[in-house]
Amino acid sequence: MKKANKTIRILVVGCGNMGASHATAYHQMNEFEICGLVARGESKEKLNKKLNANYPLFNDYGEALNKTNPDAVCISTYPDTHETFALMALNAGCHVFIEKPLADTIAGSEKIVNAAQAASKKVVVGYILRHHPSWIRFIEEAQKLGKPLVMRMNLNQQSKGYMWDVHRNLMKSLSPIVDCGVHYIDVMCQMTRSKPLSVSAIGARLTDDIGTDNYNYGQLQIRFEDGSVGWYEAGWGPMISDNAFFIKDVFGPKGAVSIVAKNASESGKSDDVDSHTKTESIKIHFADIDAENMFVKKDQWIDLTDEPDHQELCNREQKYFLQTIQDDLDLTDHLDDAVNSLRIAFACDESVKTGDLVKL
Repeated sequence: MKKANKTIRILVVGCGNMGASHATAYHQMNEFEICGLVARGESKEKLNKKLNANYPLFNDYGEALNKTNPDAVCISTYPDTHETFALMALNAGCHVFIEKPLADTIAGSEKIVNAAQAASKKVVVGYILRHHPSWIRFIEEAQKLGKPLVMRMNLNQQSKGYMWDVHRNLMKSLSPIVDCGVHYIDVMCQMTRSKPLSVSAIGARLTDDIGTDNYNYGQLQIRFEDGSVGWYEAGWGPMISDNAFFIKDVFGPKGAVSIVAKNASESGKSDDVDSHTKTESIKIHFADIDAENMFVKKDQWIDLTDEPDHQELCNREQKYFLQTIQDDLDLTDHLDDAVNSLRIAFACDESVKTGDLVKL
């Protein structure tokens, strides 16, 4: 049943990089009305100034929730707050948009899913690549390559300045291969639509600036039931190499498909948030050969015309969030996928810490 289209009063919690981008989307959309900005530091004041707005500001989330009585809450805080903040919002009768990962534990993620179902409210997880037309095309082309697939991906970030502060804070609750890995694990699962069987992973602690039980570089490997395999690596920090930091490559029996981000992958761009989703072009290679083992088809280049920047991707995420509320969309598969990719990522984290292969 379609919901009546009314203005949705939304409380924005967390005003850093992603929170600011989501708030900018709400600020530009007539269907949303920001009823408050919540952050412990000065980011909320900076965001108000950036938006040339005078939204109510709060230091405390609970106080903001009680005073503003929103219809929806956008949560872009650190992962260790996600479970508590989402449950508070759902208990207050709010829809929730929440940045990935859904929570910092599987149990916490399942609590949020169950609470959303009990309250009949929408919870949308910020899987930004699902809204990128080029990544959608990349997945579609990979599905044409036959089985099994070999999937190779990474996103290493040579973080500095403010972003190194952000990454160090993130690593208080999650490693890079969990926080970033859920995106690319989700992509691999979409490409194969096969059951993951096992994972193995390695990691390294390259700085004393993080806790002794943390690591700021990791690489994971996944084996799927259909024979497909995939690896993903992620590293954060000022010591991370920016050579070959952007690899998005898949091959199967029929050929290969690759994202070739020529400009985004130049040296020195690994700390640019737009380069993390930038595709620019897709290269398709065909494995067909003749009697002399020579290729019979030329490689195909797909020049991507609809290439949204980071802000436009966030705008599209919020349009989807709006649609889920207005059209009462069934989010069962969306949340199942979010929990599944997180479950795999945590198994990889376990493998790093134990040195063992983990069966799923």
